Amino acid sequence: MPIDRRTLIAGFAGLLAVSALKPLAATAAMNDFRPQGQSKVDHGAFDVLLKRYVKPDAQSYNRVDYRGIKKNLSGLKAYIAALETVNPVSLSRNEAHAYWINLYNAKTLQVVAEAYPVTSIKKINLGGSFLFGSGPWKADLLRVNGTDLSLDDIEHQIIRPLFKDEMSHYGLNCASYSCPNLATSAFTGANVDALLRQNAIDYVNHPRGVTVKNGRITASKIYSWYAEDFGGKNRLKQHWASLASPAKAKEIRSASISNYTYDWSINGIESAQTDS
Repeated sequence: MPIDRRTLIAGFAGLLAVSALKPLAATAAMNDFRPQGQSKVDHGAFDVLLKRYVKPDAQSYNRVDYRGIKKNLSGLKAYIAALETVNPVSLSRNEAHAYWINLYNAKTLQVVAEAYPVTSIKKINLGGSFLFGSGPWKADLLRVNGTDLSLDDIEHQIIRPLFKDEMSHYGLNCASYSCPNLATSAFTGANVDALLRQNAIDYVNHPRGVTVKNGRITASKIYSWYAEDFGGKNRLKQHWASLASPAKAKEIRSASISNYTYDWSINGIESAQTDS
Protein backbone atom coordinates (compact mmCIF):
# COMPACT_ATOMS: atom_id res chain seq x y z
CA MET A 1 0.00 0.00 0.00
CA PRO A 2 1.59 3.32 -1.02
CA ILE A 3 2.39 5.78 1.75
CA ASP A 4 0.56 9.10 1.54
CA ARG A 5 2.87 12.06 0.87
CA ARG A 6 1.29 14.01 3.70
CA THR A 7 2.05 11.15 6.08
CA LEU A 8 5.71 11.24 5.06
CA ILE A 9 5.89 15.00 5.55
CA ALA A 10 4.20 14.78 8.94
CA GLY A 11 6.57 12.03 10.03
CA PHE A 12 9.60 14.01 8.87
CA ALA A 13 8.33 17.06 10.70
CA GLY A 14 7.93 15.03 13.86
CA LEU A 15 11.47 13.72 13.65
CA LEU A 16 12.81 17.22 13.18
CA ALA A 17 10.83 18.51 16.11
CA VAL A 18 12.07 15.72 18.37
CA SER A 19 15.69 16.12 17.25
CA ALA A 20 15.48 19.84 17.91
CA LEU A 21 14.52 19.16 21.50
CA LYS A 22 17.29 16.63 22.13
CA PRO A 23 20.52 18.11 23.54
CA LEU A 24 23.54 17.67 21.31
CA ALA A 25 26.47 15.42 21.97
CA ALA A 26 29.83 17.13 22.20
CA THR A 27 31.10 17.56 18.67
CA ALA A 28 34.52 18.10 17.19
CA ALA A 29 36.04 21.06 18.97
CA MET A 30 36.43 24.41 17.28
CA ASN A 31 40.18 24.21 17.73
CA ASP A 32 40.66 27.72 16.38
CA PHE A 33 39.30 28.89 19.75
CA ARG A 34 41.63 26.80 21.92
CA PRO A 35 43.16 29.12 24.58
CA GLN A 36 46.91 29.58 24.20
CA GLY A 37 47.81 32.75 26.07
CA GLN A 38 47.79 34.46 29.45
CA SER A 39 45.51 37.46 28.83
CA LYS A 40 42.59 38.33 31.09
CA VAL A 41 39.11 39.79 30.61
CA ASP A 42 37.34 42.35 32.80
CA HIS A 43 33.88 40.99 33.70
CA GLY A 44 33.13 43.74 36.21
CA ALA A 45 30.14 45.12 34.28
CA PHE A 46 28.50 41.70 34.17
CA ASP A 47 29.22 41.15 37.86
CA VAL A 48 27.37 44.37 38.73
CA LEU A 49 24.39 43.33 36.58
CA LEU A 50 24.19 39.85 38.11
CA LYS A 51 24.34 41.17 41.65
CA ARG A 52 21.53 43.60 40.85
CA TYR A 53 19.13 41.34 38.98
CA VAL A 54 19.73 37.79 40.25
CA LYS A 55 17.82 37.11 43.47
CA PRO A 56 18.56 33.98 45.58
CA ASP A 57 15.70 32.54 47.60
CA ALA A 58 15.77 30.72 50.96
CA GLN A 59 16.59 27.40 49.22
CA SER A 60 19.62 28.82 47.39
CA TYR A 61 17.69 28.95 44.11
CA ASN A 62 18.40 32.02 42.00
CA ARG A 63 15.54 33.83 40.26
CA VAL A 64 16.11 36.53 37.64
CA ASP A 65 14.49 39.95 37.42
CA TYR A 66 14.00 39.95 33.64
CA ARG A 67 11.77 43.02 33.74
CA GLY A 68 14.57 44.95 35.38
CA ILE A 69 17.10 43.73 32.83
CA LYS A 70 14.73 44.60 29.99
CA LYS A 71 14.57 48.19 31.19
CA ASN A 72 18.37 48.38 31.24
CA LEU A 73 19.42 46.30 28.24
CA SER A 74 22.00 48.79 27.03
CA GLY A 75 24.51 47.80 29.69
CA LEU A 76 24.12 44.09 28.98
CA LYS A 77 24.42 44.64 25.23
CA ALA A 78 27.55 46.73 25.73
CA TYR A 79 29.14 43.98 27.81
CA ILE A 80 28.33 41.34 25.17
CA ALA A 81 29.69 43.59 22.41
CA ALA A 82 32.90 44.02 24.40
CA LEU A 83 33.27 40.24 24.77
CA GLU A 84 32.83 39.83 21.01
CA THR A 85 35.94 41.97 20.47
CA VAL A 86 38.08 39.72 22.69
CA ASN A 87 40.36 37.16 21.09
CA PRO A 88 39.71 34.12 23.33
CA VAL A 89 42.79 32.36 21.95
CA SER A 90 44.91 34.92 23.82
CA LEU A 91 43.40 33.88 27.17
CA SER A 92 44.64 31.38 29.71
CA ARG A 93 42.61 28.20 30.12
CA ASN A 94 40.70 29.40 33.20
CA GLU A 95 40.15 32.86 31.75
CA ALA A 96 38.79 31.31 28.55
CA HIS A 97 36.53 28.95 30.51
CA ALA A 98 35.07 31.92 32.39
CA TYR A 99 34.83 33.98 29.18
CA TRP A 100 32.74 31.43 27.28
CA ILE A 101 30.41 30.70 30.22
CA ASN A 102 29.79 34.41 30.76
CA LEU A 103 29.23 35.02 27.05
CA TYR A 104 26.69 32.17 26.88
CA ASN A 105 24.85 33.35 29.99
CA ALA A 106 24.88 37.03 29.05
CA LYS A 107 23.47 36.35 25.58
CA THR A 108 20.81 34.05 27.06
CA LEU A 109 19.82 36.83 29.44
CA GLN A 110 19.51 39.25 26.54
CA VAL A 111 17.42 36.85 24.45
CA VAL A 112 14.99 36.14 27.29
CA ALA A 113 14.77 39.74 28.49
CA GLU A 114 13.95 40.95 24.97
CA ALA A 115 11.14 38.37 24.72
CA TYR A 116 9.89 38.85 28.28
CA PRO A 117 7.29 38.17 29.54
CA VAL A 118 7.61 34.61 28.26
CA THR A 119 6.84 31.40 30.15
CA SER A 120 9.64 29.28 28.65
CA ILE A 121 12.80 29.88 26.66
CA LYS A 122 11.65 27.10 24.35
CA LYS A 123 8.96 29.47 23.07
CA ILE A 124 11.62 31.87 21.75
CA ASN A 125 12.28 30.58 18.26
CA LEU A 126 14.93 32.64 16.49
CA GLY A 127 15.43 30.26 13.58
CA GLY A 128 18.38 28.10 12.65
CA SER A 129 16.61 24.83 13.49
CA PHE A 130 15.74 23.58 10.02
CA LEU A 131 12.00 23.86 9.31
CA PHE A 132 11.02 23.43 12.92
CA GLY A 133 12.66 24.15 16.21
CA SER A 134 12.31 25.02 19.82
CA GLY A 135 14.26 27.71 21.57
CA PRO A 136 16.98 30.12 20.44
CA TRP A 137 19.98 27.80 20.70
CA LYS A 138 20.71 27.10 17.03
CA ALA A 139 20.48 30.64 15.66
CA ASP A 140 23.74 32.51 14.98
CA LEU A 141 23.60 35.27 17.58
CA LEU A 142 27.25 36.14 18.20
CA ARG A 143 30.42 36.77 16.25
CA VAL A 144 33.83 36.05 17.75
CA ASN A 145 37.11 36.18 15.81
CA GLY A 146 35.15 36.50 12.59
CA THR A 147 33.11 33.36 13.26
CA ASP A 148 29.33 33.40 13.63
CA LEU A 149 28.29 31.40 16.68
CA SER A 150 25.07 30.05 18.15
CA LEU A 151 24.54 29.23 21.79
CA ASP A 152 24.73 25.55 20.82
CA ASP A 153 28.11 26.19 19.17
CA ILE A 154 29.45 27.71 22.38
CA GLU A 155 28.24 24.85 24.55
CA HIS A 156 28.76 21.82 22.32
CA GLN A 157 31.65 22.80 20.06
CA ILE A 158 33.67 25.01 22.37
CA ILE A 159 33.06 24.59 26.09
CA ARG A 160 32.39 20.85 26.31
CA PRO A 161 35.06 19.55 23.91
CA LEU A 162 37.76 22.15 24.63
CA PHE A 163 37.61 22.12 28.42
CA LYS A 164 36.32 18.56 28.99
CA ASP A 165 35.08 19.52 32.46
CA GLU A 166 31.75 18.15 33.66
CA MET A 167 31.56 21.08 36.06
CA SER A 168 30.90 23.37 33.09
CA HIS A 169 27.29 22.19 33.18
CA TYR A 170 26.87 23.93 36.53
CA GLY A 171 27.87 27.28 35.04
CA LEU A 172 25.72 27.40 31.90
CA ASN A 173 22.21 28.69 32.54
CA CYS A 174 19.36 28.18 30.05
CA ALA A 175 16.89 30.46 31.86
CA SER A 176 14.80 27.51 33.04
CA TYR A 177 13.75 26.35 36.50
CA SER A 178 15.63 23.06 36.23
CA CYS A 179 18.91 24.64 35.13
CA PRO A 180 21.73 25.05 37.62
CA ASN A 181 21.73 28.54 39.10
CA LEU A 182 22.67 31.63 37.18
CA ALA A 183 25.41 32.71 39.57
CA THR A 184 25.13 36.04 41.37
CA SER A 185 28.74 36.78 40.41
CA ALA A 186 30.48 36.78 37.06
CA PHE A 187 32.91 33.97 36.38
CA THR A 188 36.56 34.97 36.21
CA GLY A 189 39.79 33.11 35.70
CA ALA A 190 40.42 33.35 39.42
CA ASN A 191 37.05 32.09 40.64
CA VAL A 192 35.78 29.79 37.87
CA ASP A 193 36.62 26.47 39.54
CA ALA A 194 35.35 27.48 42.99
CA LEU A 195 32.18 29.11 41.63
CA LEU A 196 31.36 26.10 39.46
CA ARG A 197 31.77 23.84 42.47
CA GLN A 198 29.51 26.02 44.62
CA ASN A 199 26.87 26.02 41.88
CA ALA A 200 27.18 22.24 41.72
CA ILE A 201 26.70 21.90 45.48
CA ASP A 202 23.64 24.16 45.40
CA TYR A 203 22.17 22.18 42.49
CA VAL A 204 22.68 18.67 43.81
CA ASN A 205 21.29 19.66 47.21
CA HIS A 206 18.20 21.28 45.67
CA PRO A 207 15.19 19.09 44.74
CA ARG A 208 15.38 20.11 41.07
CA GLY A 209 18.89 18.63 40.87
CA VAL A 210 18.57 15.39 42.83
CA THR A 211 15.65 14.14 44.91
CA VAL A 212 15.70 10.96 47.01
CA LYS A 213 12.42 9.48 48.21
CA ASN A 214 11.68 5.97 49.43
CA GLY A 215 15.05 4.73 48.26
CA ARG A 216 14.59 6.02 44.70
CA ILE A 217 16.35 8.91 42.98
CA THR A 218 14.73 11.39 40.63
CA ALA A 219 17.40 13.54 39.01
CA SER A 220 17.58 16.35 36.51
CA LYS A 221 17.63 15.29 32.87
CA ILE A 222 20.93 17.11 32.58
CA TYR A 223 22.48 13.96 34.01
CA SER A 224 20.72 11.78 31.46
CA TRP A 225 21.36 14.04 28.47
CA TYR A 226 25.02 14.52 29.31
CA ALA A 227 25.82 11.32 31.20
CA GLU A 228 28.97 10.81 29.13
CA ASP A 229 30.39 14.08 30.47
CA PHE A 230 29.99 12.77 34.02
CA GLY A 231 31.72 9.48 33.26
CA GLY A 232 28.57 7.53 32.40
CA LYS A 233 25.37 6.80 34.29
CA ASN A 234 27.11 4.28 36.52
CA ARG A 235 29.19 7.11 38.00
CA LEU A 236 26.39 9.58 38.65
CA LYS A 237 25.70 8.50 42.23
CA GLN A 238 29.36 8.89 43.08
CA HIS A 239 29.37 12.37 41.55
CA TRP A 240 26.23 13.45 43.43
CA ALA A 241 27.46 12.03 46.74
CA SER A 242 30.69 14.03 46.43
CA LEU A 243 28.64 17.26 46.32
CA ALA A 244 25.67 16.45 48.56
CA SER A 245 25.31 17.19 52.25
CA PRO A 246 26.37 14.25 54.46
CA ALA A 247 22.75 13.21 55.09
CA LYS A 248 21.76 13.42 51.43
CA ALA A 249 24.95 11.67 50.30
CA LYS A 250 24.07 8.74 52.55
CA GLU A 251 20.60 8.55 51.01
CA ILE A 252 22.05 8.71 47.49
CA ARG A 253 24.49 5.87 48.08
CA SER A 254 21.75 3.49 49.24
CA ALA A 255 19.12 4.52 46.64
CA SER A 256 18.59 3.55 43.00
CA ILE A 257 18.04 5.91 40.07
CA SER A 258 14.42 5.68 38.92
CA ASN A 259 13.71 8.76 36.84
CA TYR A 260 15.00 11.93 35.20
CA THR A 261 12.88 15.06 34.89
CA TYR A 262 13.15 18.66 33.71
CA ASP A 263 11.03 21.79 34.15
CA TRP A 264 11.45 24.34 31.35
CA SER A 265 9.48 27.07 33.16
CA ILE A 266 11.25 30.41 33.03
CA ASN A 267 13.44 31.20 36.05
CA GLY A 268 11.98 34.68 36.48
CA ILE A 269 10.96 36.34 39.72
CA GLU A 270 7.31 36.48 38.62
CA SER A 271 7.40 32.70 38.11
CA ALA A 272 8.21 32.28 41.79
CA GLN A 273 4.95 34.02 42.65
CA THR A 274 3.10 31.72 40.25
CA ASP A 275 4.71 28.61 41.77
CA SER A 276 3.78 29.54 45.33
